[in-house]
Amino acid sequence: MADPLAQVIELLRPKALFSKGITGAGRWAVSYSAFGHPGFCAVLEGQCRLSVDGTAPTLLSAGDFVLLPATPAFTMSGLEPATPKRLVPQPGAATAAEVRHGRKEGPPDVRLQGGYFVLDSPDAALILSLLPTLLHIQGDARLAALVSLFGEEARAQRSGRDLILARLAEVLLVESLRSADVSNAPPGLLRGLADERISGALRQIHSDPGHGWTAEELGRNTGMSRSAFFDRFTRVVGLRPMEYVAAWRMALAKDLLRRGNLSLDEVAERVGYGSASTFSTAFSRHAGLAPGRFARLAHTGL
Repeated sequence: MADPLAQVIELLRPKALFSKGITGAGRWAVSYSAFGHPGFCAVLEGQCRLSVDGTAPTLLSAGDFVLLPATPAFTMSGLEPATPKRLVPQPGAATAAEVRHGRKEGPPDVRLQGGYFVLDSPDAALILSLLPTLLHIQGDARLAALVSLFGEEARAQRSGRDLILARLAEVLLVESLRSADVSNAPPGLLRGLADERISGALRQIHSDPGHGWTAEELGRNTGMSRSAFFDRFTRVVGLRPMEYVAAWRMALAKDLLRRGNLSLDEVAERVGYGSASTFSTAFSRHAGLAPGRFARLAHTGL
């Protein structure tokens, strides 16, 4: 049966990784505006604070790893109060040398490895909306090793560098998402995959997106009544069952259209529509343009 988490990461297609060392000493604070790309930070030594808009401040310590799937506005600071210096992220900038915040001389109080991914998916926003705003993972040696490898590879200029970074990006995203404690996470895909009953339904949807799923059938397959399944799925995932089915079908359709190796009829059949015209109507309502135009724009890079 399909692995929804692996499929989601594959569809996001992280194609680049930018990583840099960050240190801080004394009084310092930096505030970033919303970025959109998934960002991460690993604490190698010491402690600092992270305040993400809409959430309580989080104390980060050595061995901690943070993933911000959509990187909203946030502030990072030392342990002493300081007025934040506002910084504007620059997508696509080359990997920078180590950045120092606060006191320039002397040993740092905290040492971090931070970075972000660039996603090559036309439905990245939809997929990222199914993930928590902030994932804080503590004491995971595998993630620490991956981040260290990222840093080394990002700084090197060896042949095959971009390919390795793209593959490592996928591994890091999967590892961080499956390592997260989602017991208190908001509704979304990770909460759904952690729920035994709802996880089974998600795997069925992802295994056969072209099937004519109904809430009644999905509930029956997971040993629940339609109403109980509907309420539980909606509460845990944050979308009604058929909303999730439709969203996943459209995400797959965009990916198939971008590849350009299937006819419109074949794409429609793959994602559960009986005809190209029915699919075109649904796709146009979802994407704001007809599937043929979407495919042409995708192929020209617009």
